[in-house]
Amino acid sequence: MLRPVTPASVPAGAPVSAVTLRRLELAAGGIAGACLAAMERRQPWFRKLPAALRSGVQLVTQTGVANFVGWLVATGGGPTRASEQPEPPEHTADIAVAEGGHTGAGSVRLTAEAFRIAPRDLARRLTLRQTVELVRVATDVLEERLPPLAADEDEFRVLSEAVLRFGREVAFAAATAYAGAAEDRGAWDARLEALVVDGVVRGDTGDELVSRASALGWDPAGPVRVVVGTPPSDHAPERLGELRRRAGRAGRSVLVGAQGSRLIVLLSGAAPDLDHEPDDLTEVLAALSLDFGPGPVVVGPLPSAHASARDALSGLRAAPAWPEAPRPVPADDLLPERAFSGDTEAHRRLVETVVTPLADAGGELWRTLAAYLDGGASLEACARTLFVHPNTVRYRLRRVSDLTGRSPADPRDALVLRAALLAGRLAGTEDKTDPP
Repeated sequence: MLRPVTPASVPAGAPVSAVTLRRLELAAGGIAGACLAAMERRQPWFRKLPAALRSGVQLVTQTGVANFVGWLVATGGGPTRASEQPEPPEHTADIAVAEGGHTGAGSVRLTAEAFRIAPRDLARRLTLRQTVELVRVATDVLEERLPPLAADEDEFRVLSEAVLRFGREVAFAAATAYAGAAEDRGAWDARLEALVVDGVVRGDTGDELVSRASALGWDPAGPVRVVVGTPPSDHAPERLGELRRRAGRAGRSVLVGAQGSRLIVLLSGAAPDLDHEPDDLTEVLAALSLDFGPGPVVVGPLPSAHASARDALSGLRAAPAWPEAPRPVPADDLLPERAFSGDTEAHRRLVETVVTPLADAGGELWRTLAAYLDGGASLEACARTLFVHPNTVRYRLRRVSDLTGRSPADPRDALVLRAALLAGRLAGTEDKTDPP
């Protein structure tokens, strides 16, 4: 509470007389009540607030109105009356220090005090727009109630100007309070986001991960593609912000986590009722890759977030072995490089996607593919080795392409097929394709 105003407590050069200041102090309670009544009358949503929030607004309003007197003295409030221009006494500096070190600091302290003592839940439950509306209502009431308390016309003009300045200061104090709260929430969300990304990479499946993801509005059980690469080397905050905006414009949600020299992005996949990704996936991934740093960008498969992260990170480690890889590149397109780097999951995928379909179709396709690749991709040499016509080799190779989605005549596909043959031989699949 402010100390009672007396002539001795008012510094020389004050904008209004001690009598007027005392009137303002005595009227503070009634003016605060009038502000609350006006808020209820002019803002219908204010009447629907819970009692706890309404009491918080009342506390802020009462403190703000009570601080007007101190603010008026600390800032000068306006032009000093010509009849009150004596030399300042020696204790004026002490009063300024008591009010906050200097007049500027004192005014900031007084206008921000109301928001410092406000309940913490107030800034979370009331939007900045609603707070500005309440400040506008309170300023209108102050403009109506305060100037008539002036002793003469000069003080009336001073109080009118002071109310406008005080309302501006209160509005800036409110904006500062909300900005601080937003920064705190942003920092907390960033830490929570990093924890969720780390949990997905490590394969956490407990309730803690679900709770953290839900707090960010993310469904950890939904289909997720994990995109990995290097962080942007310049203007990282702006680039990551642009990455989020690109995903938002495409109707996707993302979680971003920077882990040292790698950037991990969790990109929401197709809706649960869809059997495949939308047609714009290629464009979305290409746009997101623009905000990564230099080097390869690898995309994990759907639907499991942890499996997608595991494959994408394995692909990122193996990507230097394929310098001509597109950007971004699917992790499944790096199966040979991943298998060579010791990824057992890549071995399994090669056997599952290439060897198993050929083995199920019979031993002829498997042996034809092996003879074709081992013979330097020559149709005639393969036909002589198998004692069949070259057209038979052509037919079997087309069947291999239909079953695996890989053409033996394409150099890159041939590398994948050869790696699959090696993986199948290591797994003992070749023995199963031999005729009885």
